[in-house]
Amino acid sequence: MSQAARSVVAVISLAVLTAACATEPEVNNVTVPPNAGVYKVGVPYQIGDTWYYPREQPDYDETGIASWYGPTFYGHSTANGERFDASALTAAHRTLPMPVNVRVTNLENGRSLIVRVNDRGPFAKGRIIDLSERAATLLGYKDKGTARVRVTFVSRADLPGGGPQPSQTPPEIASAVPAAPTGKVASSDLDPLPGTAASPPAQTADLPPPAPTADTAVATQPTGIVTTVPVPAVTHLYVQAGAFSSYQNALRLQSKLGRGLRISTTTQNGQKLYRLRLGPYDELGDADQALARLTGLGSNDARIVVDQ
Repeated sequence: MSQAARSVVAVISLAVLTAACATEPEVNNVTVPPNAGVYKVGVPYQIGDTWYYPREQPDYDETGIASWYGPTFYGHSTANGERFDASALTAAHRTLPMPVNVRVTNLENGRSLIVRVNDRGPFAKGRIIDLSERAATLLGYKDKGTARVRVTFVSRADLPGGGPQPSQTPPEIASAVPAAPTGKVASSDLDPLPGTAASPPAQTADLPPPAPTADTAVATQPTGIVTTVPVPAVTHLYVQAGAFSSYQNALRLQSKLGRGLRISTTTQNGQKLYRLRLGPYDELGDADQALARLTGLGSNDARIVVDQ
């Protein structure tokens, strides 16, 4: 359940303490005015062995596992200074700016909803987004605890009290940028491994984006309106170690992590990518275990994705 995962204490640099979803009790008990939220991107921060890099992502579109967090955090300050409300349509994300609106589509039942990202998380490695209790209820997975979802960027969100969004990205505190991370998957071109055979990667079908309806085409703010969109009848879970523009890069990482990972291709924004994956899995527990194995081998960027 998401609440238990979010309670794990993460060691984060002093400059990014405000990035945590759940702050220390003495901070949480401070009364936060409802209109205290600001627009912010945030500085890089570390959870365990993984570094996260908040940034502007207007083309954000990813699949993964959604969880939810609820009354335990009611009234606490979110990462951008707003007040968490379990009955509001909000969410926590690791790297998106705050506040922004995203569309979350439950790939298990086709329910789709716009929510406001105003917090950091989830800190359970196999999850892509944490929704408020109400949002999880509307999308039909509160009782189950998790769901396979697609998350897509919609727009910057209105600031509390109707304040205007900044015209430019706010500058971050330069001194807060931590030291260079370790173990991050490289995406630049690398030399081929001696003696390796560059066999063609597998061709796999991509999960199609949910078809827009009249409602989803015009809605840009959270309204609580749930639309139903077409989704694949069957999806599977994969653990993706990386996606590269160079086949040799994927081959090199495959050699490092083990031949159990398969290389498949996809096209994103007109560019051919080579994905290195384990799977498919039908049960989330199996995908979580595979993710833990890859993380143990040093693949800190590995994540769970949903595909056909």
